[in-house]
Amino acid sequence: MSELTDELRRGFWEVMTLSRAFDDAMIALYWEGKLPIFQFGAGPLPGELHCSNGAEPVGAGVCAALSPDDMITADHRPHHVAVARGVDLNRMAAELLGKKPGLSQGKGGHMHIYDPAVNFASSGIIAEGLGPAAGMALARRLQKRPGVAVAFIGEGAANQGAFHEVCNMVGLWKLPVIVVVQDNEWGVSTAKSESTAVERNADRASAYAMAGEWVGTNDPDDIYLAAVRAVARARAGEGGTILELKTARLTGHFMGDQQAYIPEQMKQVDPLPLYRAKLIRDGVMTAEEADAIEARAKERMARAMQFAKDAPYPDPREAFDHVFAGEAA
Repeated sequence: MSELTDELRRGFWEVMTLSRAFDDAMIALYWEGKLPIFQFGAGPLPGELHCSNGAEPVGAGVCAALSPDDMITADHRPHHVAVARGVDLNRMAAELLGKKPGLSQGKGGHMHIYDPAVNFASSGIIAEGLGPAAGMALARRLQKRPGVAVAFIGEGAANQGAFHEVCNMVGLWKLPVIVVVQDNEWGVSTAKSESTAVERNADRASAYAMAGEWVGTNDPDDIYLAAVRAVARARAGEGGTILELKTARLTGHFMGDQQAYIPEQMKQVDPLPLYRAKLIRDGVMTAEEADAIEARAKERMARAMQFAKDAPYPDPREAFDHVFAGEAA
C-alpha cells in the first residue's frame, strides 16, 4: 500500500498515541523512589531511560511501509519504533522493569529490546545496529529470501565510523538497507551544527552510491511516503537509502536532563497535537474519535504496566544463563 488512506492515517494516530502513553507511563514510574532527592538507580525502573516523546511520527510512518519479512535495528531510544513495529507491549514493559516475563527475561532493559517475533532489535551502543542490519540484508540475499533491513539511528551516529563503513558496503553491494537518520538536532548536549560538517546527512548518500532523501516535517504522512519510496528501491534491487527525518526530542537526552543547553527559541514542537488537528481538519476523524483512540491507548498501557508490576523477578541464579559460552570444563 502506497496511498494515504484514512484507515492508514488513523493507524498512524493510534501508534503515536500508544507510543506516547508508553513513554509517559515509564517516565512516571522512573521517578518513583528517586524523588525528592535524585537517587540514580533506585525505584522500580532500574538504569537510565531515554524516551521517544516527539519522535513518534518516525516510528509510525516508517514501520507502516514495511512487511513482516523486513528487519529492524534501533538505537538507545527505541520505544517509538518498537511500538510501531508491534513488539509485545506487556513483555516490553516487563523487560524495562527487569522482570522474568520480559522480552529478554529482564536482562536487556530499555535500550536492548529484542523481539524476534517481529524481527526487531535495539542496542545502546551508538551506530551499533548498522552492521547487523547490513549483515541481515546480505544474509537474506544469499538465502534468496525476501526482506529489507532498516537501521534507525540518531543524527549524531552519522559521524561514527560504522556509519561510513556500512554505507560504503551497502552502496558497493547494493544491499537492501535503509538507514533512517532521526535528526532531532542534538547529540546528547551537542548541537548538530557544532558536530556535523554538512547540513544534511542525506547528502552523504551520493558518496556511497546510495539514494538520499530528507523529510523536514515530522509528519507521519510525509515520512510514510518517503519510506515507501526507499523500500521500493530496495526491493527492486536498486540498493540502499539514507532517509533523514527531521524530528523532535521533547524530554531531554535522558531522564534528569533539564535541556538547559537548548535556547528557549529552539524548543521543539510536539507532533501529536499537530497531527491530531490535521486529521480532524481533513475529516479523517472527529475530536471525539481522537479522544477515544487516546483513551484506548492509555487503557492498553495501564494493562501492560499492571502486567509488568505483577510479574516476578528472575531468579538470581539464572544471571549467567543464556550467554554464548558456558563455564569452562
